[in-house]
Amino acid sequence: MESRVALIAVIVRNAEAVDQLNKLLHEYADYIIGRQGIPYREKKIHIISVAIDAPADEINALSGRIGRIGGISSKVVYANE
Repeated sequence: MESRVALIAVIVRNAEAVDQLNKLLHEYADYIIGRQGIPYREKKIHIISVAIDAPADEINALSGRIGRIGGISSKVVYANE
């Protein structure tokens, strides 16, 4: 299956869900290029970007699983081919 490069934007509103998010990201570690987290203390949220190179089905599955974690939302942006 063809690999795609994408960025998954993650907003964490519930800090207690971070362990669950990290376990999920660990499952996809072979596809993850890198990730960066920024705490936004004034709004009490965390902004995380995950760069990934994987088949589109895997990227969408990961984003969907992240979005089902309570207090966390995610969106995907694909690189142009």
